[in-house]
Amino acid sequence: MRVIDEKGEQLGILPTFEAIKIARDKGLDLIEVSDKAVPPVCKITDYGKFLYQREKKAREHKSHRVEVKEVRLSYNIAKHDMEMKAARAQKFMEKGDRVKVQIVLRGREKAFAGLAKEKLGEFKNYFKIPINIDQPIIREPRGFSMLISKGK
Repeated sequence: MRVIDEKGEQLGILPTFEAIKIARDKGLDLIEVSDKAVPPVCKITDYGKFLYQREKKAREHKSHRVEVKEVRLSYNIAKHDMEMKAARAQKFMEKGDRVKVQIVLRGREKAFAGLAKEKLGEFKNYFKIPINIDQPIIREPRGFSMLISKGK
């Protein structure tokens, strides 16, 4: 197996028993980093520290994920309610998330699809920050939606 010491330097290809002996002499553990490589790669390090670093990296990776938040509007939404929904969407975008804005049509409202589409287009004017339209207004089974994010 290929052995790497705690400083990141390669010790070369060693037999397993010899690698374990070196790790024990240093008071550390021998951890298999990659079993798919030929020969397998092992690192001499403290196992607790190794687990902590891996968990920390996973948390860091998880925090950089961009979420798609959702804001739903109804067909008969009032101006003030539209402003409040826009403010909520703006907060999501300032955190770095993308926002899916949906207008839901029920029953007879489906006959006024053109007006619903206009309302969704009008929603863009309520933002105090520049926005990007990642996905233009599209028809969905229960209404219309668009995907927006914070502009530059």
